[in-house]
Amino acid sequence: MMTTVLASLLAVFGTAFMILAGVGIIRLPDLYCRASATTKAATLGIGCLLAATAIHFGDLRVTTRVLATIAFLFLTAPVAAHLIGRAAYRSNAPLWQGTVRDELASRQK
Repeated sequence: MMTTVLASLLAVFGTAFMILAGVGIIRLPDLYCRASATTKAATLGIGCLLAATAIHFGDLRVTTRVLATIAFLFLTAPVAAHLIGRAAYRSNAPLWQGTVRDELASRQK
């Protein structure tokens, strides 16, 4: 009974984070903000959904795969977002008009 409630809560939180990531992609003004929202919210959302799956099934094999997948996502998603943002900046993707400070402008050759 308690595991069902916990799995359900994690699934709801995961779904909410995934919806938040989708709204961030639509509503945020530039590529850099969108990448940040997608990386943070979607990674946390997928992590919650996978944790709900592990709790629901309660099997060691499933839990091991879920933990490995979560670790892989938490290691690769931020690095991928950083590389995409860096490539976009180097190819002169426009910043949002409300950007106050561009700290990388002084480092460009």
